[in-house]
Amino acid sequence: MAKEVVVQIKLQAPGGQATPAPPIGPALGQHGVNIGQFVSQFNERTRDLNGTTVPVVISVYGDKSFSFEVKSPPAAVLLKEAAEVAKGSGVPNKEKVGKVTQEQVRKIAETKFNDLNAYDLDQAAKIICGTARSMGIEVED
Repeated sequence: MAKEVVVQIKLQAPGGQATPAPPIGPALGQHGVNIGQFVSQFNERTRDLNGTTVPVVISVYGDKSFSFEVKSPPAAVLLKEAAEVAKGSGVPNKEKVGKVTQEQVRKIAETKFNDLNAYDLDQAAKIICGTARSMGIEVED
């Protein structure tokens, strides 16, 4: 018989560097999950991401056990890395903060493809271009 999922928790944590401090500790503690066990498993599984923010969906079961799924990093984080900027623009339609090439956009789209709502890579690239535009990052041809 399958375990009953009591709650699903969605968090973002730095890959390979998660700690029991907020936001992870309080979110898991209120559901009775062993925080230290989660942190060690999460850090082990995301060791190669080394500090890149990654979303994680944690399923907590009735017996306080858990399982979790690590998603691909947010498009905004990947775009900031590609454009080598610290943050997006406050007024993206007037103030541009960086540039990315179509090749970089396509690479990000490949990374994110499973988490995007797109049928093919071209449509996924359009989604990534839209995110870049909203951040004040120009996409060069």
